[in-house]
Amino acid sequence: MASPRTVLYCPVPPAISTPRSRPPLHTRLFADLTPLRTSADYRRLWFGNTVSWVGQQMTALAVSLQVYALTGSTFAVGAVGLCSLVPLVVFGLYGGVIADTVDRRKLGLYSAVGATVLSVALAAAALADVRQVWVLYTVVALQAVCFAMNAPARSSMIPRLLPPEQLPAANALSSLTSNLGMMGGPMLGGVFVGLWGYQAAYLIDVGCFSAALYAMWRLPAMRPDHGGGDEAPRRPSVLEGLRFLATRPNLRMTFFADLAAMVLAQPRALFPAVAVLWFGGDAKTVGLLVAAPAVGAVLGALFSGWLGAVRRHGLAILVSVAAWGAAVACFGLTRHLWLGLFFLAVAGCADTVSMVFRGTMLQAAAPDRMRGRLQGVFIVVVAGGPRLGDFLAGSAADLASPAVAVVGGGLACVVTVLLLALWRRDFARYDARDPQP
Repeated sequence: MASPRTVLYCPVPPAISTPRSRPPLHTRLFADLTPLRTSADYRRLWFGNTVSWVGQQMTALAVSLQVYALTGSTFAVGAVGLCSLVPLVVFGLYGGVIADTVDRRKLGLYSAVGATVLSVALAAAALADVRQVWVLYTVVALQAVCFAMNAPARSSMIPRLLPPEQLPAANALSSLTSNLGMMGGPMLGGVFVGLWGYQAAYLIDVGCFSAALYAMWRLPAMRPDHGGGDEAPRRPSVLEGLRFLATRPNLRMTFFADLAAMVLAQPRALFPAVAVLWFGGDAKTVGLLVAAPAVGAVLGALFSGWLGAVRRHGLAILVSVAAWGAAVACFGLTRHLWLGLFFLAVAGCADTVSMVFRGTMLQAAAPDRMRGRLQGVFIVVVAGGPRLGDFLAGSAADLASPAVAVVGGGLACVVTVLLLALWRRDFARYDARDPQP
């Protein structure tokens, strides 16, 4: 350290002090790749998750196609979603408890091994020409259990691998992974099933899981940090996590805001009806409507470099959720297909922004000993909220009309967000530099 005398002899004139330079435009505009450059562990984890997620989406499509080929029933295909939803809701909470109890690396590794074995079972059943639908239902349910165990552990690791200022960028990259997988996975799955049969998609999924297994295997041990003293829980439980959430208004608001969007303004269940009634289209039109929010979400993640400069995460969540509701309402008012697709894409982009900051708040403001359980609650909300929104939208459309359901739902979302902002004014003042749960 320089002595005071040295400083006197080596002054730095104010006129030549170097100002803080702004980052180049491309780094402020496009997705921030800093987490991938600075952390080899995170880079492997992100790549492994990206590859395995594409494989999982391929398998999901292949299972649906196989169930329909065996039964010829759309109801039977819909039951596949129910087989995955129930385990996600039930085991999501308990997966978070386990993630706050054991080494998260081991939990992530073992659950990924379980998912790999289940994909092998699907391939073996397809090769053996097993024609029992219950076999597919059982494997899908067990895969959902593995995911419910893996996701809280994996998400809880991120704050241990990256500094807090890189969490928004990491969550934007996670959103990019999710949406690209949901767009590209089914497309690739359809190609492989068409060329080589169901077993091809399942076997490729097994290969995709190897990237996730390698990433988990290379990670260091990550036991939860209980902090010691009175704060170290002797027996983590679901109720303890819920009680913690009930006393942390900022974290609780992230879930309320997400539910306002997913339950009140979820139009996807009405896409088949509006494709015909509003746009005079067919199944291709439905496909465009389904794809539009995902395209917007991908674009939102690709051009997410500016999100790292945002400090008022609570305000950003409120604005983005309100933008989702407003875009859905505008979609309900238009009868021009391409304009409708534009508004759905805007909604998807707004959802990405909301997801980035909600995820960052859960990771940064929650203590490490609670991160697994909060991620478990997050899984339940993400899995259950849209399904409840589908039911609400369908019921409203039957009672009134699709237009009333879509426009009314979007406006209800905006009003709810405004009421939440008035109810918890401190949420809009949440500052990422001093994260308070």
